[in-house]
Amino acid sequence: MLEITLALILLIVGLFYVFMTWNFGYWRKRGVPGPKPKIFTGNYPSMYTQKQHTIYDLDAIYRQYRDQFDAVGIYGGRSSQLLVVSPELARRVFVSDFKHFHDNELSLMVDEKSDFIFANNPFTLVGEEWKKRRADVTPGLTQSRIKSVYPVTNEVCMKMSEWLNKQLRLGAPEGINAKDMCLRFTSEMVTDCVLGLKAESFSDNPTPIMGHIKNLFTLTWTFMVYFILISTFPALRSFFKARFIPIQTEKFFISLMQNAIDGRQAQLAAGQQFERVDFLDYILQLAKKRNLDTPHLTAHTMTFLLDGFETTAGVLSHLLLLLGRDAQVQQRLRDEIKSYINEQGIIEFDKLNELPLLDACIMESIRMFPPAFMSNKICTEPIELPNKNGENYIVERGTAVIVPHYCFMMDEEHFPNPEEFQPDRFLQSDAVKMYRERGVFMGFGDGPRVCIGMRFALAQIKAAVVEVLTKFDIHVNPKTRKDNLFEPTAFITTLKGGIWLDFKKRQ
Repeated sequence: MLEITLALILLIVGLFYVFMTWNFGYWRKRGVPGPKPKIFTGNYPSMYTQKQHTIYDLDAIYRQYRDQFDAVGIYGGRSSQLLVVSPELARRVFVSDFKHFHDNELSLMVDEKSDFIFANNPFTLVGEEWKKRRADVTPGLTQSRIKSVYPVTNEVCMKMSEWLNKQLRLGAPEGINAKDMCLRFTSEMVTDCVLGLKAESFSDNPTPIMGHIKNLFTLTWTFMVYFILISTFPALRSFFKARFIPIQTEKFFISLMQNAIDGRQAQLAAGQQFERVDFLDYILQLAKKRNLDTPHLTAHTMTFLLDGFETTAGVLSHLLLLLGRDAQVQQRLRDEIKSYINEQGIIEFDKLNELPLLDACIMESIRMFPPAFMSNKICTEPIELPNKNGENYIVERGTAVIVPHYCFMMDEEHFPNPEEFQPDRFLQSDAVKMYRERGVFMGFGDGPRVCIGMRFALAQIKAAVVEVLTKFDIHVNPKTRKDNLFEPTAFITTLKGGIWLDFKKRQ
């Protein structure tokens, strides 16, 4: 009896091992090279332990194969993936061969039943639906609309300065939490500019908006379990979908949207003239044209709320960190800003794009701390590709294609001394265009699905930097780590341990 039991156990273990490793021959059969995967984790050794950020696992593979091939086959758990290690191929995926890779992998993990708002975000929409939604949303963020809300931007900047002065009066031996400050800024900015509402983020009694914003980008244990399960059993994606936006947060933003609509309609009914032509004004016009209800309006609006809150706050906080580390660049930028400041102490909107060092500092910060450290695309049409020293191979429909932006942007072959903050890399007028066309810099993505909120985000960041540098000196608090190690569990790139800065009021 004991022998039979042991034999059954061994048989079960053997079958389980075969099941877990069965797919590991996928790329070998297609002549695509790659590192040997391990059971359970595939080529992501930190999948369960979270000892280091995922991008570092990919960077190790990238450096091993970048000189020999354009792409290699890897595995996330049992799921086969194609890792792009050539910037030229990355550019093809986003631009010239876009029709073969036009959907994002997250689109397979969500639908309207599991997460109505996120399923209606342009990032997760696919095919014609994506094109339609992008066409709907893009006119709401024209340069004229961004300019229309620029006075609001400057008002929020002043609130941030007042809040900083208050913190300095109260004393902050551990420094100011820069990410928290920047998130207060973006939550106030985006809520007012997009919805015409006040988040009161810099007051002693802020609205619940900021708390719900933080919930949007906090990875829950249920999502982590879901991700591990679909990596092990890819077929589960067809039956079970994920929820990215917590249900209470979804309900909150739908209610917030309704309040914004009611408030604007009450103003119009009372004959009040609203001075600015903002996004809410546009979205209400779209609602009449398309007969959209409040949940659909919220889904349209969340495009800007999701993209504008966390990512913009991340870029701004990391830029302040890098300026705090480099007093010389900080002063150079301050001198450039001073030459454009008007009598009201601000830079006019039309002048924002005439500050080359400010642009360069932002781009260099994005290079070092890219909000989207990689892109997960899905092959939507089969395509045959060459592979440098390897064989030609066919990428089949449904294949996950990983483009590790961070690896290209931190490669010394493309950016000498990549760990150093050197904004002069981007001072040449066409530097961003040059790097983007080479496929080594995709700070805002590239091709037809390039970030639609890019100009709005840049206007916010520039206004905030102008405000801070003209009124404060920035130093790094000793509590902040000296390297650029990423937080392992962060969905959006952020420095491990947080960014703590010391500010000194300028005379």
